[in-house]
Amino acid sequence: MAGKVFFSVTMSLDGFIAPESVPVDDFFAPDKQDDPDVQRWMAQWRELQQWIFPQRFFQENLKLGEGGEEGRDNDIARETFERTGASVMGKRMFELGEQAWPEDAPFHTPVFVVTHEKRDPWERPGGTIFHFVNDGIETALDQAREAAGDRDVRIAGGGATILEYVNAGLIDEFSIALSPVLFGSGIHLFEGVDADRVALEQVRAEPTQRVTHLTYTVRER
Repeated sequence: MAGKVFFSVTMSLDGFIAPESVPVDDFFAPDKQDDPDVQRWMAQWRELQQWIFPQRFFQENLKLGEGGEEGRDNDIARETFERTGASVMGKRMFELGEQAWPEDAPFHTPVFVVTHEKRDPWERPGGTIFHFVNDGIETALDQAREAAGDRDVRIAGGGATILEYVNAGLIDEFSIALSPVLFGSGIHLFEGVDADRVALEQVRAEPTQRVTHLTYTVRER
């Protein structure tokens, strides 16, 4: 079990990784599709993530068709996927993805969902199996490490789950794709971080035409 624990997110220039929260059910309820809050959330999310949608790897992994851009952005998306042997996510991220992901979910590895819900594992085509962990973030991480073997464990999100792992001292490394957009409000990545405990060392800053990729190692102060 030699792999790292990491997260990889896209962030706006003012520090947000998602727009203001909208109830999960509103995204899929027919009578909410024209709701201004839902429309605004979707528009902001698309703008934030604009760098990833055209990439060849993204298109292939979600079975959206052939073709797409190749280059450093595409390489980084592929490298992030290939290093990941298991993922951990929070309940809200899972609930949103459960309805939005294709049947062949894009992980193709075990995924451990931190939740209070008791539920049998949910197996999807293509190798994704969702396991539901009811006794905390450390248990979820232990199970993910075992499943990942010598590959890395990705803390997939959302923001509150990532922050829990950061403040618990359980993150080894993280990457941010810094997107040239401003939100003004939303889900702030580091709001509530234990800054007295966490110290960072920058190991990469790589600009592309669409975003700047930043990578940091994490250590205790």
